[in-house]
Amino acid sequence: MRSVKDLFISTKNFSKKWEKYFDIYDEILFNYKNKKITVVEVGVHNCGSLEVWRKFLGSEARIIGIDANPDCKKFESEGYEIFIGDQTDNLFWESFFNKVGRVDILIDDGGHTNEQQIKTIVNCIKNINDGGLIITEDTHTSYKKEFGNPSKYSFISFAKKLVDDVNFTFPFESNKKFKFSLNSFIHSITFYESVVVFRVDRKKCYINKYTQNSGMRHGMKDFRNDKEKLIQVASYLRKKIFLLKNIKFQKINYFIKNFKFRNFFK
Repeated sequence: MRSVKDLFISTKNFSKKWEKYFDIYDEILFNYKNKKITVVEVGVHNCGSLEVWRKFLGSEARIIGIDANPDCKKFESEGYEIFIGDQTDNLFWESFFNKVGRVDILIDDGGHTNEQQIKTIVNCIKNINDGGLIITEDTHTSYKKEFGNPSKYSFISFAKKLVDDVNFTFPFESNKKFKFSLNSFIHSITFYESVVVFRVDRKKCYINKYTQNSGMRHGMKDFRNDKEKLIQVASYLRKKIFLLKNIKFQKINYFIKNFKFRNFFK
């Protein structure tokens, strides 16, 4: 079995990618090999990477490229579907998915600006089949000044916000709800160096619930907070003093402890 890097080096058409990407693709695309799937890559350029995906994924894969340069249409003669458009244009994406339908894998190797990367996620996530992926490359641009970063509106900041969004499907006592949410589509997010992978599976995006079996209980004491004397004292006082019943001592205790390592979050 040839690796993505082996295929990349031997392609007829030119392409370039960062060295660490190859192992990532070997890992995340392996289970899609020799399956009837639709793969879209934003950023055709010289068509080298489309050639890699065809060889790695097999002849059953439908390979589609998107680029802003009309000259890329020439690669249709090599058996690829090529669409010309602006990845920040909502109407382009609407027209695109109306023509091709839902897809399984979308790779964003386009212009790498915050707007391009974020709008690609926003426009495409609803059009990814369950079990599919959106792979955003070159996310190091979120740290580069020439791309207007670092910024709270960088792609990486957006991806971190989506981590919170995914975790807010957990039944916390007071869940914050984002005005803009994708947690009914995104099941998980994986961060690599300069690559972020979004896994889509609507069936797994449900509110979590606590599950236990009917096994034997052994009366084991929970030692997690055994050394938290403040909590123990608070529990005693709350039983004895009516006015303290509504004070959340555990929350206060954790606030004090968290304050000690606040520098790790600066």
